[in-house]
Amino acid sequence: MHALSSSQTADNAIPNATASPGWIVLGVISVGFHLGLIFYGLTPALVSRPLHMALLLPWVLIYMAKTPFQRISGWGLTLLGIAACAYIAFNEAALANQYGFIDTHLQMAIGLFLIMLALEAARRAIGWPLPSVALLALFYGAFGQYVPGAFGHPGLPLQSMVGSLTIAEGGLWGSLTGVSVGVVAIFVIFGAVLNAGEAGQGFMNLASAVAGRLTGGAAKVSVISSALMGSISGSASANVASTGAITIPSMVRLRYPRSFAGAVEAVASSGGQIMPPLMGAGAFVMVELTGTPYTQIMAAATLPAVLYFLTVWVGINAYATHHDLKPVDASERPSAKEVLITSLFFAVPFVLLLERIFHGGYTPQYAASIAIFAGVVLLLFDVTLRFSLPNFANRLAEAVVTAGRQIAVIGSIIICASLVIGVLSLTGLGVKITSGILAFSNDLLWPALLLTALACLILGMEVPTTAAYVICVSVAGPALISLGLEPLLAHLFVFWYALLSTITPPVCGGVFIAAGMVGENWLKVALKAMALGIGLYIIPLAMVANPEVIRLAFNPTGALLDGLKIAAGLTAISFGVIARKAIWFRVILVVAGAAVIFLV
Repeated sequence: MHALSSSQTADNAIPNATASPGWIVLGVISVGFHLGLIFYGLTPALVSRPLHMALLLPWVLIYMAKTPFQRISGWGLTLLGIAACAYIAFNEAALANQYGFIDTHLQMAIGLFLIMLALEAARRAIGWPLPSVALLALFYGAFGQYVPGAFGHPGLPLQSMVGSLTIAEGGLWGSLTGVSVGVVAIFVIFGAVLNAGEAGQGFMNLASAVAGRLTGGAAKVSVISSALMGSISGSASANVASTGAITIPSMVRLRYPRSFAGAVEAVASSGGQIMPPLMGAGAFVMVELTGTPYTQIMAAATLPAVLYFLTVWVGINAYATHHDLKPVDASERPSAKEVLITSLFFAVPFVLLLERIFHGGYTPQYAASIAIFAGVVLLLFDVTLRFSLPNFANRLAEAVVTAGRQIAVIGSIIICASLVIGVLSLTGLGVKITSGILAFSNDLLWPALLLTALACLILGMEVPTTAAYVICVSVAGPALISLGLEPLLAHLFVFWYALLSTITPPVCGGVFIAAGMVGENWLKVALKAMALGIGLYIIPLAMVANPEVIRLAFNPTGALLDGLKIAAGLTAISFGVIARKAIWFRVILVVAGAAVIFLV
């Protein structure tokens, strides 16, 4: 086994082209374990979730090690961590009867070690911000009785606090970790299998056929391909790195301004995370937190996602009229036959996935498992439909290694975030923060929405979207719901704003990667990205002002009418922000667009 030499985070983990046999075997074990849980049946939470953590440790602590010290310490932590997780799994029945109270020194040592290990795994995966939040929460749980005023708590015995977080079905092994084990991991495997084959080329060819001949065609190809790819990856930065490697050079060749080329890719890739049917890990966490069926979440998210990409499209058109952005040359556009053949590589698994969910009535994770097997079969063929076993072996190896690593990174994030949620539950801090938001906003919905948006932006800095969403919705969600927002709308609002940091300075991961790829100043790219992606700032508020837009499954007519109204307003705002017209005319457009969305 070997370690990567470059940093990889939850949002920019790029598939490694080569891996030693050891990592391939570990990838097979990880994929086999998570798929096996779907077909095996019910497995106790204190068995499946600790084993999930045990499987992620080698990837995060050894594979992603950047220095010899990290690698050596990673081996030690991994071996001890596997032993600690195995202790929980093998003693599940006895621990369940302790109801979260530790009664031996060995259990206390294991509990404290598992908490430390969860923090360290998340730190190595994504850096300090999320573990720092978790550490603050843990200190509050341990010493909150010394905090004066309403934000203190009566105190938690250490045996009870550590036990509730580590040997009971909560904390590290809570429902969020259950989502990571049973749902997120399956869709990560699905995305890894598709990406290992020709699905990415299929996305690019379809996008080129649809939009390549239009004015600003290369930018529009980027929008469509990144939306399609992002619906699988659920990762803005990984999306930039994958589709951007093709679309950014294409735009530069056609003499598009470099800052514009980078901004288009960053904005389109960020939108991929809100694009059904998959929407990344956050959608499945939303299923668990709201109790809303996945199909309803997918339907609710559809029109807002379409509106987002419509806004980007309008912005590209406005920019293209001034800069004379050329379409993709006919010689570079794929033939109809190429589009048809390569589209099969993503269409077959997607159609099978949706058919099994909507027509077959199966759970999303079971349907995804069936689609994974179809994707594996497609790995046998290349873009010319030529059968090749050697290529199949290489692609399958790439898929299992990519899946193993991405499951590990996302799992480490969710397990660390679960510590925060556990402390909020044990201490009642979540209720107190909710009361604080209500008091500070004077029990008014719109000030509370703006406070929540600001919290999402701050927390989203260097914290992956899923973690920012989980923590923000845990503390702000109840406040928004108590002010009259329906639960699903509150969660979608927070989920959208958890994306803000992907294009908003000072920390804008998608922008930084795109700027590096295009060789342009990151701030120039960020400013254009904010203008093109203005829908990301407005649409969540528009959903609150026009709640029918998320009720496509129950009131399609009302949803479409609200969608058309928001689309008209966003078109005016986007054109007013980007078009090179008289300032007074642009101000009128922006004000009129806002009035249509929020007042009409």
